[in-house]
Amino acid sequence: MMNTQTKIIKLATLKKKVRALRGRKRKIAFTNGCFDILHLGHVSYLQEAKKAADVLVVGVNSDRSVRKIKGSNRPIVSEKSRAAVLAALACVDHVVLFDEETPIALIEAVKPDVLIKGADWKGKGAVGSESVKAYGGKVKFIKFVNGLSSTGIIKRIVKSAKRKR
Repeated sequence: MMNTQTKIIKLATLKKKVRALRGRKRKIAFTNGCFDILHLGHVSYLQEAKKAADVLVVGVNSDRSVRKIKGSNRPIVSEKSRAAVLAALACVDHVVLFDEETPIALIEAVKPDVLIKGADWKGKGAVGSESVKAYGGKVKFIKFVNGLSSTGIIKRIVKSAKRKR
């Protein structure tokens, strides 16, 4: 059993691990996200993603990256905490933080056999899909659990707090 903290790695270490895994003919899947407030939708998505390969690598947006994408009030949970919670999931093999708005550089460095995206990206030019397809990899879209999102949860909390005032 892998220690949770050893699953959180830097890109340079991930590249070495990926080379070793490929040498052992292991299939690698990659997905990414902010994972601000981890919920059932995230967990079911990641469990399904793991089924696509032997190894699941999860790219996590850094705090700075989340602020650029979601606004100054996000993330709610720090990058270190988000990474640690994801690393604690049995279906996640490696977690790597990235600071850019998109994971394209990370995807091109890892060259996953399968790029996993949420079904909401289907037909919208999911970041990294062209690159992955160009070297013969696959892109798999996974359905979300309806009604679950960190943004939605945050809105419900705020609404509830306002009613109690």
